[in-house]
Amino acid sequence: MENWDEVRTAFHVARQGTVSGAADILGVHHATVIRHIDALEARLGVKLFQRHARGYTATEAGQDLLRVAQTTDEQFHQLEGRIKGRGSDVSGELLVTSLVAFAPLMVGALTSFRQAYPDVTVRYLTDDRVFRLEYGEAHVALRAGKQPEEPDNVVQPFARQDIAMYASKDYVARHGLPETAEALQDHFFVGHDNLDNRAPFLRWLRDAVPTANIVFRTTDSRVMERAILAGAGIGFMGAREATQFPELVQVMPPREEWTSPLWLVTHVDLHRTAKVQAFLSHLKDYTGEGSAR
Repeated sequence: MENWDEVRTAFHVARQGTVSGAADILGVHHATVIRHIDALEARLGVKLFQRHARGYTATEAGQDLLRVAQTTDEQFHQLEGRIKGRGSDVSGELLVTSLVAFAPLMVGALTSFRQAYPDVTVRYLTDDRVFRLEYGEAHVALRAGKQPEEPDNVVQPFARQDIAMYASKDYVARHGLPETAEALQDHFFVGHDNLDNRAPFLRWLRDAVPTANIVFRTTDSRVMERAILAGAGIGFMGAREATQFPELVQVMPPREEWTSPLWLVTHVDLHRTAKVQAFLSHLKDYTGEGSAR
């Protein structure tokens, strides 16, 4: 839509039912409201309201517009609430995103951050998609792989996650351990359902063993972890996370070619706010990355 002011005006007319009510909320003259409605209807080529003595009632087309405008208005208010007045204190919502594979790290860091800053409400979102920081979808993102290149983001190198190959003791009891890289072709593996996944260790696996050997496939790293623990096959896990499971046996130690660099990403407009800086410092201290720099 070319003119959000006109849509917003129509939204308030639909909610209030009168031109005067919408004008009061918007702080404009009632003639401005009428002009916006007329211009919007002319642009769309459809009547958005039925005029009557008691005011304005949205037509079917007007109801459609109202639903879209209401969603947009709510999103604007949510964004305003996350940003407004949060530049000088450490309070309100802290919205952090990463792949679910990093949840063991991030949950601990976020929990201890809340203990240090009890006025903060943590929102931690995990998804394979890239959250758009420029749209207010997150304050801080932890990303893996190639260095992010969005022009309005501040990108900091964070750490490298050591990835190793593991099997459960039950799997080893049934199938033994591969003694050489060539012996991997005689074993079964847990992998990603998308065989074109770009994770370095999964690309290595595709080259090292026949596709038919990847017998348990999933899109969720948590399911991969449970499948390895259940003995479905050999698979990859973060070396730090694997120490939590005494039933695992390390099949191959971490390799450089399996490792992806990690990046902390913030939007330039929020990077210097007290809340974002406090969390970045806390996360680096929590992982030992702060003292390493």
